[in-house]
Amino acid sequence: MQHPQIRRALALGAAAAAGVAAIGLTGPPAGAAGSAVAARQAERLDRGVLSVHTGTGNLVSWRWLATDPDSVAFNVYRAGTKVNAAPVTGSTNYFHPGAPSHADYTVRAVVGGVEQPDSVHAVQFRGGYKDVPLSPPAGGTTPDGVSYTYEANDASVGDLDGDGALDFVLKWQPTNAKDNSQSGYTGNTILDGITLDGTRLWRIDLGRNIRSGAHYTQFQVYDYDGDGRAEVAVKTADGTVDGTGRVIGSASADHRNSRGYVLSGSEYLTMFDGRTGAAMATTGYVPARGNVSSWGDSYGNRVDRFLAGTAYLDGVRPSLIMARGYYTRSVIAAWDWRNGQFTRRWTFDTSSSTNVGKGYDGQGSHSLSVGDVDGDGRDEIVYGSMAVDDNGHGLWTTRTGHGDAQHLGDLDPGSPGLEYFKVSESSSQPAEVYIEPSDGAVRWKLAACCDNGRGVAGDIWAGNDGAEVWSASGGGVIRDEGGGSKGRRPSSVNFLAWWDGDTTRELLDGTRIDKYGPSGDTRLLTGASVASNNGTKATPALSGDILGDWREEVVWRTADNRALRIYSTPHETSTRITTLLHDTMYRTGLAWQNTAYNQPPHPSFHIGAGMRTAPRPSVTTP
Repeated sequence: MQHPQIRRALALGAAAAAGVAAIGLTGPPAGAAGSAVAARQAERLDRGVLSVHTGTGNLVSWRWLATDPDSVAFNVYRAGTKVNAAPVTGSTNYFHPGAPSHADYTVRAVVGGVEQPDSVHAVQFRGGYKDVPLSPPAGGTTPDGVSYTYEANDASVGDLDGDGALDFVLKWQPTNAKDNSQSGYTGNTILDGITLDGTRLWRIDLGRNIRSGAHYTQFQVYDYDGDGRAEVAVKTADGTVDGTGRVIGSASADHRNSRGYVLSGSEYLTMFDGRTGAAMATTGYVPARGNVSSWGDSYGNRVDRFLAGTAYLDGVRPSLIMARGYYTRSVIAAWDWRNGQFTRRWTFDTSSSTNVGKGYDGQGSHSLSVGDVDGDGRDEIVYGSMAVDDNGHGLWTTRTGHGDAQHLGDLDPGSPGLEYFKVSESSSQPAEVYIEPSDGAVRWKLAACCDNGRGVAGDIWAGNDGAEVWSASGGGVIRDEGGGSKGRRPSSVNFLAWWDGDTTRELLDGTRIDKYGPSGDTRLLTGASVASNNGTKATPALSGDILGDWREEVVWRTADNRALRIYSTPHETSTRITTLLHDTMYRTGLAWQNTAYNQPPHPSFHIGAGMRTAPRPSVTTP
């Protein structure tokens, strides 16, 4: 692996050649690289078989698990009869022509020439999608007489009951939800645990003292203690009711002021049992709000800007990340959940004596990213224009300010490790910044222009080696890793999804998926009777590799809020990649996707045109 300063020199040279400005960094050198790769704790998953009916037959796909051998092959069975002539070795999908939509499939792995037992039965996607039935909460009326109902909002996944299948955790948001800058009462935020067949395992009511909106409730769903069942971590308050009906704190407390803000009263962090929704432990939320004005204003906007994530800070087991603030002061707390107890691993605070004056204040974005940026085998937190090391110490800051979107991934396959792209909200900061995340060196930047509210990084075009990057205000073009213009900007600047049969990624925006082309985009999917979430952000409830092969499903709410409608690709692929759920950078990205301004997950390795053979993750499972 190249030394970070060598990588930086190459990056600065590429930027200069592209005619864009390059700047320096503030921060310590990157951590040690080259450590042996430790096996990380991951989910014990079933085969995740699905069958998508296309009109001419069924596309059956399944997971290649990290615990499978490299040489594993597969046979596909319909109602006990094998339908493939020879074992499937080059992919993890098989098209069965002429079969009806209700055909029942299983898959059997073949290891060392010996066929293994049947997998779970395939989930049937008739008409291209699978509906998960929902039961919306009852609406209500706020103290000022405003009526509201509920809409299905952000979702996450985890194996809540330990059966090897992923389940949903869904956030219900009232129709009077507010941005932090807006005054007014809101209805309560509700969380549901739901299996794939629509069985509701539990319902948690966060109560009147948790305000509703995109910036208030970031929930994490992950198996933190390695017992084979996912937990649910979320900020709670007096009056939160867990999945068994038990109240946290005071049931009668009402901390809302006359403008609807909650600026006093207890704040908690609770870990809920994924199977029952029971509150297993509750502790004080870190950081406490303290003096409201210390976060950037006195009326309650910036004090309640929360982010959350999951990171392998020791390189082996996942830790919970809970954070507050990004416009001025930012505080990040790392927690371990072991043996039914919270233990705080560390707290990073931009206002601490260790960090004051070093340029960490005001650098956070409306999301965060997690990945091993310095090659030491442990995860770091990339928090807008700064990064925090696995030990809770500041790693670097570029001082390029707050932004609405950020992407961390192996964007440049010609350079070892990860790269980082972000956009800036401030008119005094660069519109686009491409960063070396090991040490914060800026490869290139665009001139300041405006509040640049959208930015994307992904390999959407085979005509360029590596990921393209583009933004809402980046000159109407896509750029390469050196900042050079490579063609017209796509029709959307939002989400991404691996959808068709090749390895370039597709454009996901609103309720549609498009294929990028140099002369125009091609529509691949328009969701039927579905709606996107989060206003102009137009994001799905969830998008990621949750079933079948390595390609990504898209989950939208139906327009009537009576179902989560899951779409999966009908296209065959000849590419075989281990399920992305066992790449822990991608899996933690799926976990933090719901945080504030949702962003798509990226794996730890490059997937794109001309890619090398995908690496196999090293994981342990319960």
